Amino acid sequence: MKLKFLADADLNALIVDGVIRRRPAIDFRRHPDIDLEGKSDLQVLQLAADMDRLLVSHDFRTMPAAFGEFISEHTSPGVLLVPQHLAIGEAIDDLLLFWELENAADWISRIGFLPI
Repeated sequence: MKLKFLADADLNALIVDGVIRRRPAIDFRRHPDIDLEGKSDLQVLQLAADMDRLLVSHDFRTMPAAFGEFISEHTSPGVLLVPQHLAIGEAIDDLLLFWELENAADWISRIGFLPI
């Protein structure tokens, strides 16, 4: 089963735009479509789980701990963290490759990091 992505509120919109522009078939929901602003990490993780979407975020500071807490009681489609210092083009390329190579079932309750 192909991955579906959800960008959290802090993910650079240029990354999402670039992924969608280069591969329109990718199901990548954006933060403004879902209104994640002001929601806690646990609320965002719950929403991603409810929507069966792997969460893509820049939040290395609080998301790993929140993810650990979340999966102690729930199942998650997973989280993929993208460093803010990673060039936008490289982030886009890595997300496209990740989508091509990975299966959603393999990411259940896992956290991963770019670059690949």
